[in-house]
Amino acid sequence: MDGVRYKIREVLDKDKIEAFLRQVRIGHLGMADGHLPYVVPLNFVWTNGKLYFHGAAGGRRNQVMEANPEVCFTVSEEYGTITDPVPAKTDTAYMSVMIFGKAHPVVDLDEATLMLQAMIDKYVPGYYNRPLPQQHVDKYRSTVFGGPVRVYRIDPHQITAKENQLEEGKMFKPGKTV
Repeated sequence: MDGVRYKIREVLDKDKIEAFLRQVRIGHLGMADGHLPYVVPLNFVWTNGKLYFHGAAGGRRNQVMEANPEVCFTVSEEYGTITDPVPAKTDTAYMSVMIFGKAHPVVDLDEATLMLQAMIDKYVPGYYNRPLPQQHVDKYRSTVFGGPVRVYRIDPHQITAKENQLEEGKMFKPGKTV
């Protein structure tokens, strides 16, 4: 698998990549549905070098992953437009990470409970006054889809990251002109 082509923007600092993956809120799961691409936006958590997400047990996403568990998960943040007097040098400040790996359903109840608790802690910190009970995870049935919640784990083969850092004095703001 190829790495990052534009080496000047490549991020190799593992701590920076880890911190970014812990704070970004939405990622996009890319899959191959036969000969067609299929991409789904998801909430997720990154912990211990693994990426986790959840959802109903049925649906197209799960069918596609069962047929081909090789996936690409992409997260990015855009920080604004970097201006330059030369229009061709106008650019975007951003960071992005791509995780290539295999998606597996998490069957271990302890692991599933820990990951769902981690999602609660990330997306609604302090909202619940007690930890998620394991029995709740074990018994939960979706009222919308009629099936159990399923947690998935992506075991990465490769992680690539790129960044174009903010340039404070050059960032576009409404009303700014050359």
